[in-house]
Amino acid sequence: MTTLLVTNIDTLATFDPLRRVLKNAWIFIRNNQIEAIGSQIDPLPEADRTIDLTGYLVMPGLINTHHHLFQCLLRNIPAMQDTALFEWLHTLYLLMSELRDEDQYMATMVNHAELLLSGCTTNIDHSYVHVNDMQFDTQIKAAQEIGIRFHLARGSFSIGQSKGGLPPDHIIEKEDDILADTERLIKTWHDPNPFAMVRIDNAPCSPFSVSPSLMRESIELARKYGIGNHTHLAECHEDDRFMHETYGKSSVHVAEDWGWVGEDVWYAHGVILSDDEIELMAQTKTAVSHCPNSNMYTAAGVCRVRDLLSKGVTVGLGVDGSAANNSSNMLDEIRNAMLLQRVKFGADALSPTQALEIATLGSAKLLRRHDIGSLETGMAADIIGIDLRKKLSFTGGMHDPVAGLVLCETGQVDLNIVNGNIRVEDGRLVDLDLSELIPKANKIAANLVQRTEKRYNISISQPSWRTAYPYQSRQSGL
Repeated sequence: MTTLLVTNIDTLATFDPLRRVLKNAWIFIRNNQIEAIGSQIDPLPEADRTIDLTGYLVMPGLINTHHHLFQCLLRNIPAMQDTALFEWLHTLYLLMSELRDEDQYMATMVNHAELLLSGCTTNIDHSYVHVNDMQFDTQIKAAQEIGIRFHLARGSFSIGQSKGGLPPDHIIEKEDDILADTERLIKTWHDPNPFAMVRIDNAPCSPFSVSPSLMRESIELARKYGIGNHTHLAECHEDDRFMHETYGKSSVHVAEDWGWVGEDVWYAHGVILSDDEIELMAQTKTAVSHCPNSNMYTAAGVCRVRDLLSKGVTVGLGVDGSAANNSSNMLDEIRNAMLLQRVKFGADALSPTQALEIATLGSAKLLRRHDIGSLETGMAADIIGIDLRKKLSFTGGMHDPVAGLVLCETGQVDLNIVNGNIRVEDGRLVDLDLSELIPKANKIAANLVQRTEKRYNISISQPSWRTAYPYQSRQSGL
């Protein structure tokens, strides 16, 4: 057994049922579990290692509930900078068709490094690409290597353009193969026990890329094994129009017909939701992953988080894929989750602490995990810390440190402990050299785009310049 004591914590935000915020506090960790929490008046337990967190704000690790890790190789593609979702997807699908397993490994390492540095301790990847030599197991092994808590949501495409779907035919899978491989992954990797570092979820990509039969059969399989269920739903107006034209109903009502409601189901985005759909989600305890940066980038709209929360719907936070976000920074996502609600609903629509709760307690509840999301005795030792003394963004803003993490937004944490293991210390990743990782990833990303351009005879990487103000020459003497 190993023990760790983090002590002299300036501000400890527990996110426990009482929402206690302790000053001059400490946390005692045994192996992967919090054994005790105390303050300066309590005697300090002896530990194998002690870390002094004077000046730190400490809180539970952040939980990302929607991602597409491969997309970090496709950030900032010029052809995808100014397009709405469905047009954006058409370009993405071409790039996806050229992905290889080494690309997937590198993307998993890069995105998880970014997530860890921004305070994430649990990540869920909606992994729907299965082309060339790609293996879903590679993502799991890479996540284990970097030391993040990981849910692989096994995604899929089964309906191509020839049958009315959005993806090209050459990147789809046979539905029997999808179901068989999902079951294989569950039997090989899924750990249902508390503190599990790897879990498998069921995640057909979207209603416009898989069949109703796959939606029904996959959730039957998932419920046989007790795993979670995830899909894109009601992301934008084009998405909503597709559902009405194809099935004659709005998105959540179609999902209900397929069995896709319940506390084991969560949707990505949920931007286009009617009042009665929100009521249905509340009644069935169906959750949603809010992805504000992605929704702004593709102009999808604003998820009605305020209304969802007021009806008792569980809301978690997601960064979405980096090609629709161009980042995987959880702290930035929390800030924009708050600001976007205020733009839509008013200055009191979402508070800083409510935004933080979505990324911790809400995300944990969405995943039906009772071992993460708060700092309490018996919970997993998933802990992040920010040294407020070193943050220029906090200067002059120490009046309310917890809210300041959202309002002043630091961008990066100084400490990240996952399952009792230190993954970020003094603002640097442990056991991962970014000076080697970054150039390798940039080379792989460039090769991926070049292969795509050559295969499809297109140009998607040529930078464009769109001017807001026309150039006016200045004559001498003027």
